[in-house]
Amino acid sequence: MQGLAPGRALGVATSRVHVAKTCRALCTGPSRVHVAKAADGIHTVTMKRSDKLNALDMGMFRSLAATARALASDSSVRAVVISGEGRAFCAGLDVRSVASPMVARANLEELLHRPEGALSNLAQDVGYLWRKIPAPVIAATHGVCLGGGLQIALGADIRISHPSCKFSVMEAKWGLIPDMSATVTLRELVPKDVAMELTMTGRIFLADEALKLGLVTRLAHEPLEAAMDLARQIATRSPDASAAAKRLLHATYSEGCDERRALHLESELQRRLLGGWNQMASAAKGLGVPPALQLGYRARDDAWLAEADEEAQAELVRMLEGSELGASMAARANA
Repeated sequence: MQGLAPGRALGVATSRVHVAKTCRALCTGPSRVHVAKAADGIHTVTMKRSDKLNALDMGMFRSLAATARALASDSSVRAVVISGEGRAFCAGLDVRSVASPMVARANLEELLHRPEGALSNLAQDVGYLWRKIPAPVIAATHGVCLGGGLQIALGADIRISHPSCKFSVMEAKWGLIPDMSATVTLRELVPKDVAMELTMTGRIFLADEALKLGLVTRLAHEPLEAAMDLARQIATRSPDASAAAKRLLHATYSEGCDERRALHLESELQRRLLGGWNQMASAAKGLGVPPALQLGYRARDDAWLAEADEEAQAELVRMLEGSELGASMAARANA
């Protein structure tokens, strides 16, 4: 916190204990997730149910959702690496636990309940909420990454996998469809016919095929180590620029985003970055200013929080009001 004003330093220190407190407050029962925070702002999220290959029981659902929400509001987060303890990333839904006759109805209601005003329900939160963290999220997969586990990985921004890792959109095995946010994340990565084939067959495929299909970013024999190396590399850059890049690419890769909207959003986000503390710090470093005279990065600006993202979207609509683009965006916002 060297070089920060007292108020900002206190805010950063407070945010660093926010994740653990929030998870304890929102998770009933033992937490299935361990979060470790490094001095460089990299947060490692480890699913800890290795005896069940980190399969998703209700405790895991609650713990993952609470962790993602807490990280999204923590301005000290520079990057997140999510992995599974033991022999696997995640084997998907623990059907015996979640669908046990004594608790099945209550569990189903909890998983599918969508709070008023919320975009996703609990089942979807464990995959979708990683997209709401204004910092890169990297999934390191190994062993198996099946069903709900795959949808968690797809919610990350980058996926690094062990070559022997097995993948599957496994819901077809249970006569179901993927309902943990794959309808948002899968369409960004593969063509519709590929999504259809994987979803309808539920077949298991290896990491090399996942790489060819675009479901995996790259392979590594030590995926967690590779993910940490990448996170450290990103953490040396401006946290505001990383947040802006994530917002821009998620918004413009979405279906229905035309070129005009993409170019307007690109310019608007660039305006917000220019002249900011972290942008000036990046420029000083890039220009070769001696390290002793460099500004050093501050914590990510609150302008990149999810609430600010919604405000920015509304501002962009107002800026384009009266145009065909503005009308269509307003219509989507009111839908």
